[in-house]
Amino acid sequence: MERFFKLKEHGTNVRTEIMAGLTTFMTMAYILAVNPLILTPAGLDWTAVFLATALAAGIFTIAMGLFVNFPVALAPGMGLNAYFASVIVASMATDTPISPAMGLTAVFISGIIFIILTVTQIRQMLITAVPDSLKHAITVGIGLFIAIIGLKNSGLMTIAVSSFNDIKAFQFTPVTGNETVIQLGSFSNETVLFTVIALFLIAILMVLRVPGAILFGILGTTIIALLTGHVDAKEALSGQTWAPDFSKLNFFHFDFAGVFEVGLITVILTFTFVELFDTFGTLVGTANRAGYMKNPEEGKKRIGKAMFVDAIGVSGGAVLGTSTVTAYVESSAGIAQGGRTGLTAVTTGICFLLAIFLSPLVALVPGSATAAALIIVGVLMMQSVKEIDFSDMVYAIPSFFTLALMPFTYNIANGISFGIVSYVVLASVANAAGKGKYKVHWLMWVLAVLIVYRYGFMGGH
Repeated sequence: MERFFKLKEHGTNVRTEIMAGLTTFMTMAYILAVNPLILTPAGLDWTAVFLATALAAGIFTIAMGLFVNFPVALAPGMGLNAYFASVIVASMATDTPISPAMGLTAVFISGIIFIILTVTQIRQMLITAVPDSLKHAITVGIGLFIAIIGLKNSGLMTIAVSSFNDIKAFQFTPVTGNETVIQLGSFSNETVLFTVIALFLIAILMVLRVPGAILFGILGTTIIALLTGHVDAKEALSGQTWAPDFSKLNFFHFDFAGVFEVGLITVILTFTFVELFDTFGTLVGTANRAGYMKNPEEGKKRIGKAMFVDAIGVSGGAVLGTSTVTAYVESSAGIAQGGRTGLTAVTTGICFLLAIFLSPLVALVPGSATAAALIIVGVLMMQSVKEIDFSDMVYAIPSFFTLALMPFTYNIANGISFGIVSYVVLASVANAAGKGKYKVHWLMWVLAVLIVYRYGFMGGH
């Protein structure tokens, strides 16, 4: 292990790396419970999603460790899994419903595009084209998007709408009297009460800087729910087995013909576009934290390799039957514990593979606990707001459109689209009026034209 992972060269040892890997696993293991709950409304089987989540996280995290020697873990990404589910659920009320197979096919195709963009270096060009403020706004917007999902699923927030499709289309039912569009849920609802308990438990653990605070908060809430009868263990465990049932796995569950019939091109591009910036921010941030960027050339080379493994993971996750697999920012927890090499990632990946045999325990986790986890993840992603330059309106207005329209229109693509178009227009006007010298990359013009065409002539919303 010393020779393979170059432990001494990176100032670490086997014990430190293994502990760092366990820490990373604890901070992101919540995805094993959350991902199935998010994707099952989209028509996917709970067990199938659980197995796909554990397998994808395990396989591609180990690959990151072995082939890149990088202490970063991968798993189905928060936000993109919610977008995956929202697209399918919202389509149910239309004349062209989207099946889970079509959704997985869209993810698979986006992964192929992602691989091509990585190999041809176009990916790096996209990163250069978009201003830093907009990149951070995308992260914040997805965080708010995730938080709203958690608030709604928990019952802490109620919305005056008649259907899920109304939320996506932003078509609220008329309100009367003292009724408002968004209301606070009733604390007589047990789910709301347990969500609040979970929120405070996770928050306290995070304030105390306990590694794995989200996971331990979920576990603590689950124990309280079992002891108080909020969760019926017998009912929850009904039909569950310790031996994984791989026959339920949605392996190569694709429908290419359906994708092109329904016209999921916009969805595919959204998966690709959002993943580009999400991964870039995570990999650069963790590389900085681990000290790899002290040598810029080596750092860029390692990040390039990591991007390729991440790209393979997108399509590989779809093959296994889950939404977009991406690098996790929670990997920074393991790096903070001293993880510096791929041994940290390998340890985390092995933990995910072992978790396959623990699905009955995951089935006991109440929705209130995972809803609280979503809200807290929103808090973590909100931290990027401090990186946005709100003192300059050319950056502030597009950034606000980006981060506000994602949650309020319940659509990630809307936020990104309005942010790009508004930046191109405002920066160009400012440059023409001599009010500044803002860089507008030619690729931003191409994206802006495509976006205007989509919304203006293709009926996009």
